Amino acid sequence: MNAPGATGEGQLKRQSDWLAEHWRWLLDTKVLPSLPPRPSALDVGSGPGIAAASLSGRLDVTCLDIDPQAVARCRRQGMQAVRGDAHVLPFRDRSFDLTYCSFTLLWLHGPERALREMLRTSRHAVLLLAEPDHGGRIDHPEALGPIRGLVIDGLRAEGADPLMGRKLRALCSSCGVDAEIGIHPGSWDRGRAISEADDEWKWIESTAGEGAAPLRDSWSAALAAGSLFTHSPVFYALIMK
Repeated sequence: MNAPGATGEGQLKRQSDWLAEHWRWLLDTKVLPSLPPRPSALDVGSGPGIAAASLSGRLDVTCLDIDPQAVARCRRQGMQAVRGDAHVLPFRDRSFDLTYCSFTLLWLHGPERALREMLRTSRHAVLLLAEPDHGGRIDHPEALGPIRGLVIDGLRAEGADPLMGRKLRALCSSCGVDAEIGIHPGSWDRGRAISEADDEWKWIESTAGEGAAPLRDSWSAALAAGSLFTHSPVFYALIMK
């Protein structure tokens, strides 16, 4: 979602690069075998359509976002896109084979209401593709440990729930549905850590504000020494109807 304080496009692209392979694996192994060929899908809170683009080879996707600029961006890329509110989806019951979202629920003031709407408008499945849990964030070496608290506080100040990942089970239960809850795998090598370190620090700085500044030297030293490691767990939930 491109609401004030929501994740910027650069970070969305990085997140998609990290997770798209596992998103497609989830679809191929757990969802698509139970759906019609070329199923219809609604991407709730699509932003500029980055996740939709990565899944468009498997799904006939309609993007939905409350931000008119995000909707326009999707349309310029040739995607079907409508403006709408995740809390009140402008579609009839059972309009899509699949409804899904990624990095969306943490920004919503009513995630339960949004999930109920996704359940209402889907025929077969709802997939909460990716919701982070920054409470489980790891930053190493130890001197970088304060980053976790700074990121959590910064996200809360922007209106997000930085612990949404751990709440997916409770969220699904509150809507009266069972779900498979899982965590996305990850792999890291030093080359990737080096190539992404600057962008990761920029995101930390933009989220945590001035409180991150005293940690910059420790971050740079760890990167130079080859000891820098950072990870935030990202969860998914799959509901088959």
